[in-house]
Amino acid sequence: MERVNLQDSDPDFIQALDSSYFIGGFRGCYICGTCTAGCPVHRAHRDYDPLRIMRMLVLGLREELLRGDMIWLCSDCYTCQENCPMGVKITDIINHLKNLATLEKNIPLGVSTQGKLLKDQGKIYIIDDFDNKKRAKLGLPWLPEMVGEAKALLKKE
Repeated sequence: MERVNLQDSDPDFIQALDSSYFIGGFRGCYICGTCTAGCPVHRAHRDYDPLRIMRMLVLGLREELLRGDMIWLCSDCYTCQENCPMGVKITDIINHLKNLATLEKNIPLGVSTQGKLLKDQGKIYIIDDFDNKKRAKLGLPWLPEMVGEAKALLKKE
């Protein structure tokens, strides 16, 4: 069992989250493990554990949650949230934690790279003539190489 230094706990963080519109009810988690048992990401990546995130949240381990990579592994499938017997909105909580981490500029390289690609090209993956010819053979529509509308939406002022 992993030891936790409670001197790293941030009670203000716990209070702020407890009163937050997005996080309401996280204290209802009684650590049953249903969230982890049904999590497809946990099956593929043993380091990801929604139950551990909930424990860290209850203990107020703000820095570890917001500076670590674990919250970014969530695929937003809502399996944990749908199966939680206490109705804790785990996926919503993790998304809120991602937003807080982003505000503090704690973004993993992969996520920031995707954001840069979206801003520069309007999409994450480059689609060229070769890809469009393959799409045409499958009866799929031709996709533009640049998506100006997406770039305009993400343009920083």
